[in-house]
Amino acid sequence: MAEAERVCVGVPQKADLKLKYGWPFPDMKDPPLTFRVKSNIIIPLVGTFSKILLKWCNSVSGHNVERLQELVGNRPEGVPLVTVSNHYSCIDDPALWGLLRWRDLWSAHTMRWSPAAHDIAFTRQFYSWFFSHGKCIPIIRGLGVYQQAMDFMIERLKEGQWVHIFPEGKVNMGMEHIRLKWGVGRLVYDSPVCPIVLPFYHVGMDQILPTRVPYIPRVGKTVTVVVGEPMDFKALVSEMKEKQEDPTTARKVITDKIQEELGKLRDRAEKLHANILHEENQ
Repeated sequence: MAEAERVCVGVPQKADLKLKYGWPFPDMKDPPLTFRVKSNIIIPLVGTFSKILLKWCNSVSGHNVERLQELVGNRPEGVPLVTVSNHYSCIDDPALWGLLRWRDLWSAHTMRWSPAAHDIAFTRQFYSWFFSHGKCIPIIRGLGVYQQAMDFMIERLKEGQWVHIFPEGKVNMGMEHIRLKWGVGRLVYDSPVCPIVLPFYHVGMDQILPTRVPYIPRVGKTVTVVVGEPMDFKALVSEMKEKQEDPTTARKVITDKIQEELGKLRDRAEKLHANILHEENQ
């Protein structure tokens, strides 16, 4: 297995299906002051890095990005948000959040929660400390949709917060058409408050940080981001719950609809990106 694949995509063995340093979060309903202070330092620092890397050191062609900015910063009180996108580079999160407005990038309260592979982002005590205060949640690939990280994200959605998920479940280095994991379906179906789901697709992030050595961010590259329209699952979820639909089937139905939308956005993003590169090369 290539080094990049081992680092970015590695699937844990059964012996690794646990957190080396334990669950990193306190009670998030009333987090201690120390946790909040550290998050309020780390998140603005990382947000500043993201803005500089994405918008100042590289160029972005954004389409409907205002929709993302609006839902992140100005959606109705108590309404949760789930954003979903493809995953082409290890730096997609946090660099893509350079699309957001400064006030949201610097807000530890507003910034997303996002699952991160436990066998990559939580392998050392410092990593665990840093990523957890940056609102990354250790997800154990291979442990299924009913693990602690999924329950934790549903609790955050219950509070009206924002969760971002890469439903491909890994860095898709081959840019293949991958069947989405059903975890995103569980987030939507089991959330006590049905979230707004906002899909978006990006092309070019793998040029900013290639999935091969040396893993050094590049400059002067072009990224295309196409943000879709919000998906409302309230009626569908209500109907399936009234019918007492099997949860596995419900997760699949929801995930399939998200996959269909991402597929449409992919076609558009790839065409736009190809046109931009063609114009740049003229």
